Amino acid sequence: MTELMGRVAQAFELIGVAVLVVGLLWSALLAARAWRARGGRAGYLALREIFGGVLLLGLEILVAADLIRTVAVSPTLQNVAGLGLIVLIRTFLSFSLQVEIDGVAPWRRALTTGPEAVARAARAHRGDQPAG
Repeated sequence: MTELMGRVAQAFELIGVAVLVVGLLWSALLAARAWRARGGRAGYLALREIFGGVLLLGLEILVAADLIRTVAVSPTLQNVAGLGLIVLIRTFLSFSLQVEIDGVAPWRRALTTGPEAVARAARAHRGDQPAG
């Protein structure tokens, strides 16, 4: 069973790496298309947003691999502490990437994309109040 879980963790690691490599190529392709269609800034923003999402997905898959390896393969106190540190670092990276991609903290995202923002824009369009 331990050997099987080790192989499962290894498969997750390979999938995580494949997601990062394919995602980089895909985001570069889409960024190049945006660059040609709308200019350099649009290409840069497309690359940043798309590859940022790819990085988030890759990090999540790699965390799953670490979790499987630590819990199912070698659940020693030292390995669990190491996993905790890895998850803490990757959580910080994921949070930072998400803020960088969205341009707003997660708890403030509803103010820019949620129903309140839509209602505020609709009222501003009718002339009831200024947007923002």
